[in-house]
Amino acid sequence: MGINEKLILVTNDDSVNAKGIQSLVKIASKSGRVVVVAPDKPQSGMGHAITINDPIRMNRVEMFGEIEAYSTTGTPVDCVKLAIYEILRSKPDLVLSGINHGENSSTNVLYSGTMSAAIEGAMEGLPSIGFSLANYAHDADFMQYEGYVSRIIEHVLEKGMPKHTCFNVNIPNVQNDSIQGIKFCTQAHAFWADRFDRRMDQFGRPYFWLTGEFGEVNPKVDSDLHALANAFISIVPTQFDLTNYAAYADLKSLKI
Repeated sequence: MGINEKLILVTNDDSVNAKGIQSLVKIASKSGRVVVVAPDKPQSGMGHAITINDPIRMNRVEMFGEIEAYSTTGTPVDCVKLAIYEILRSKPDLVLSGINHGENSSTNVLYSGTMSAAIEGAMEGLPSIGFSLANYAHDADFMQYEGYVSRIIEHVLEKGMPKHTCFNVNIPNVQNDSIQGIKFCTQAHAFWADRFDRRMDQFGRPYFWLTGEFGEVNPKVDSDLHALANAFISIVPTQFDLTNYAAYADLKSLKI
């Protein structure tokens, strides 16, 4: 690695074989030396889970050509920890996660393995970005957004970001030439109205599929959902401190 070359860790939650991470590696490799550490199978919806009851296995893989890459049996967060403390044995200049197949806007960030990997990077004090594309199609074209993804990466490498913060970047499901720009946003207040589809297996035993609809509460023009609906790439500065400071100010003098 050259004396001024940036070291970039790339991971995801869709697995090391996913199309999105292949695109992100191609884009990021133009900005520095990339090392890939990613799950060996899909880990969507894992949130900030870590592996504590099973061993984590890791293997070198060659699917990225000359780029150093590893697959692991662990979660996305495990991948970041393993990369820093066992593979790199130092902290990279930037942690990238994605590009996720499907958006991680609003409160989806709480469930997302993609964003949890980026948040883990922020917890380590590292500039970190999670990228997601609001397109679930198997043939989604991630590379058409290369210019925007590269611009965000270069901005963070040059300018940095606030300590213990990561960027939650969501790309709308529109063609590249229809994107209206990039906006910094707030996280929308939205949630899943969960329902379960109850079915029966061949032995007459019930099983369930989680379904439901995603809806926004009190829509705001500065939210990530509003930006995506209007063909903007949204960036939400995200932190791992979940303290409600307004409530804390009201409650700290109370005695219970």
